[in-house]
Amino acid sequence: MSKAIEMKKETVAEITEKLQKATAAILVDYRGLKVEEVTELRTKFREAGIEYKVYKNTLMRRAAENAGMEELVKELVGPNAVALSYDDPVAPAKIADSFAKDHKKLELRVGMVEGVFYNEAQLKELATVPSREVLIAKLLGSLKAPVSNFAYLVKAIAEKKEAEGA
Repeated sequence: MSKAIEMKKETVAEITEKLQKATAAILVDYRGLKVEEVTELRTKFREAGIEYKVYKNTLMRRAAENAGMEELVKELVGPNAVALSYDDPVAPAKIADSFAKDHKKLELRVGMVEGVFYNEAQLKELATVPSREVLIAKLLGSLKAPVSNFAYLVKAIAEKKEAEGA
């Protein structure tokens, strides 16, 4: 077998492994972005621990098929880049959507988040979900509120009784 074919097979195997390990894989269309803008986007992804790569569509198609992501295969037309997150499944959509608001040329295409296919509208909706930390804080606040209110009520009753007794 030729050396080029071997290299392509290795690349497909590498992409397949990344797709299988990723909690989120988001495809974006980067046509029209300037080099400085793409560099800025890469930096934002890197800071969040997200891998952002441009692969040939034929290699991505084969890797997506191998990874069981047939929905992505149909969408791999034109120039695409993939953002892969291994920790936070919402982060790539949030960063890409935020960046697209300032740079109209960037378009969210489709994605797979924890094994579920998302179209562009669903990705934009997913981008509005608060971070995990914020959701946990809200949950803890909700759980703490009834106990705190009860404590304030008991304290108020005790203070009122003390005032009446004095």
